[in-house]
Amino acid sequence: MVLFLDISGLKIYYEVYGEGKEIILLHGWGANIKSLTPVIKHLSNHFKVYAIDLPGFGNSQVPACVLSIDEYAELINQFINTLSIQKPILIGHSFGGRIIICLTGKLKIAAHKIILIDSAGIKPKRKLKYFVRVYLFKMIKNILQLPLLREITKDLIEQARNKFGSTDYQNTSGVMRDIMVKAVNEDLKGVLPQINAPTLLIWGENDTATPVSDGKIMERLIPDAGLVVLKNAGHYSYLDKQYDFNIIISNFLRKDMREE
Repeated sequence: MVLFLDISGLKIYYEVYGEGKEIILLHGWGANIKSLTPVIKHLSNHFKVYAIDLPGFGNSQVPACVLSIDEYAELINQFINTLSIQKPILIGHSFGGRIIICLTGKLKIAAHKIILIDSAGIKPKRKLKYFVRVYLFKMIKNILQLPLLREITKDLIEQARNKFGSTDYQNTSGVMRDIMVKAVNEDLKGVLPQINAPTLLIWGENDTATPVSDGKIMERLIPDAGLVVLKNAGHYSYLDKQYDFNIIISNFLRKDMREE
């Protein structure tokens, strides 16, 4: 079933599949519902699955202003309340995991169980190369914005952004670029001990976007958490190792499954 819901003035697109205990699926940055298709197909055999296009992605409306992670979490909270969903199972990949951490750790939304897949939420340790890149960009930007140059250097500034920014940064623009910058600079380590639902952490051993070390930190700080690392898998571990992934989440959710 394909539906839209108006939440806080934003048109949110979502799809619903299956019957049973309710699951909410949140995709990662730059993705949408379609990126979770294999997970939806597997889970909808035993659960009622709500897959959401987060604001600014897929078919959902782009926010008019910069949203914080807290505000994304509040939108999901309103989604849950509007549809009268009680203690859902929350599953999030990368950026979606970041939202779930905030939703359950900060907003104290009751979840039955949580699955975080290659989740964001730990502020990365910056290497010297990163600070050099940022410094060079700021220096170039300041020079090009001098009054005599400002009108003729807009394209050059964008070229500098693309040269010195990350791939995700290069692939976004406008308000979504500002949202991404705000999100990646927020460290949620202090929130993790407040999560009180059983939590399964699944990571690709070759993940370079959110490394396994992040998963180990989450396992240590979330009171009831266990980490599974998938060999020969990257940031999209649920796609790289679909068979193994499905077995792992099925075991974690076995007692909650609807009998066919």
